[in-house]
Amino acid sequence: MKHSKVIDLLNSTKTLHEVTAKGWVRTFRNNQFIALNDGSTIHNIQCVVDFENTPDETLKRITTGAAICVTGTLAESRGAGQKVEIQVTKLEILGDSDAEKFPMQPKKHSLEFLRENAHLRVRTNAFGAIMRVRSTLAFAVHQYFQEKGFFYVNTPIITGSDAEGAGEMFQVTSLPLDGSAPRNEDGSINYKEDFFGKQTNLTVSGQLEGETFAMALGQIYTFGPTFRAENSNTSRHLAEFWMIEPEVAFNDLADNMDLAEDFIKYVIKYTVDKCGDDLKFLENRLLEEEKSKPQAERSEMTLLEKLSFVLDNNFKRVSYTEAIDILKDSTPNKKKKFQYIINEWGADLQSEHERFLVEKHFKCPVILFDYPAKIKAFYMRLNDNTEPGKETVRAMDILFPGIGEIVGGSQREERYDVLVEKMKALGIDEEELWWYLDTRRFGSAVHSGFGLGFERLVLFVTGMSNIRDVIPFPRTPQNAEF
Repeated sequence: MKHSKVIDLLNSTKTLHEVTAKGWVRTFRNNQFIALNDGSTIHNIQCVVDFENTPDETLKRITTGAAICVTGTLAESRGAGQKVEIQVTKLEILGDSDAEKFPMQPKKHSLEFLRENAHLRVRTNAFGAIMRVRSTLAFAVHQYFQEKGFFYVNTPIITGSDAEGAGEMFQVTSLPLDGSAPRNEDGSINYKEDFFGKQTNLTVSGQLEGETFAMALGQIYTFGPTFRAENSNTSRHLAEFWMIEPEVAFNDLADNMDLAEDFIKYVIKYTVDKCGDDLKFLENRLLEEEKSKPQAERSEMTLLEKLSFVLDNNFKRVSYTEAIDILKDSTPNKKKKFQYIINEWGADLQSEHERFLVEKHFKCPVILFDYPAKIKAFYMRLNDNTEPGKETVRAMDILFPGIGEIVGGSQREERYDVLVEKMKALGIDEEELWWYLDTRRFGSAVHSGFGLGFERLVLFVTGMSNIRDVIPFPRTPQNAEF
């Protein structure tokens, strides 16, 4: 008999018919009540065993983590907490689980312990909820762009260019690492002998390649893995993460801000509508966690209130210059409460500054724009008529409560001569990016785009505090387990 998903059984309005369910045992109590979960929902279905007519040998094998198949009558539940239950007539153990060795016992585990067991942590309520939310958000990303007429482009994972100019990249090579790699006369490694005939790396962004497609298809988006060899052991950084990067021909900075705000609101609303039970569980989890914190450190809003806050408020648009003035005059800056004191225009804003603007000053999501050229990437469009030494670019960052920056984007520099000058000033090799410069030689036009780190979005929507808990298998310094 074909088995039914637990979510469908729990939502069924028809009872007193025979059903089959398969899943994993969460708990087994009184030799009678099995809480069965198959991953389709955060809720378990209760399966009632006739223990008097079930062999002891079978009852002993119904342990936490065991995979089982039950057949029986779907009936209205007599117990509290569930509408329906399965009155079991047939039970089969599909896969045993040694109760003494299975790490995911039905008790509270630390997040650090669960990270060490990342291959099994998705069997807990919290991680089941997080990963279902992640899946729904990913679907919403594609649905939004497809509905808007964007084309999905797969940009290369192995690349010879550094889109960010930061140099923090993982090198890809087939050359031996034992010192016997071929060398040039000056002793440097001869990459012409390498697999690709040149030095290559794992991508830090698909943006540059994405721009070339936007200049032919009009509007495109990428959604794929990116890599940063940044030795940051923080709760906000991963070495491998997923990026969403739309690029749109003929869009200026204002259009770019409109697109980013509309996109974020769409995917969050879609997920709130689809993942109500999971988000409610994660909200309650967060409330429990916060009880141990001092009152001053607790969130002013619950998780669902925070999501509504983003959906219900227009994002406040503020220039970098205005933001610096606000921060300079702020109480935490004057009282030296900020770790990084803001003294002058040109400072690179830190997470503490971004969160102050969002959570304390404006009390809504904020889009900062027109940043100093010196602290932004070479491809961002230089503003006209800025005073020497105070040049700004058409960049924008979206700041969220609890997260800080969630989106970074810009209008791209469409003028060939200006772009070449910027590359020269930063020591970026024109020959390496000849193909990128071609888009400015042949039919250049105003265009814009942004990048959104998918895990930061999942972090915000789930209310988790560590980015390692919103990706299936986190890759961080000194950790590539699983």
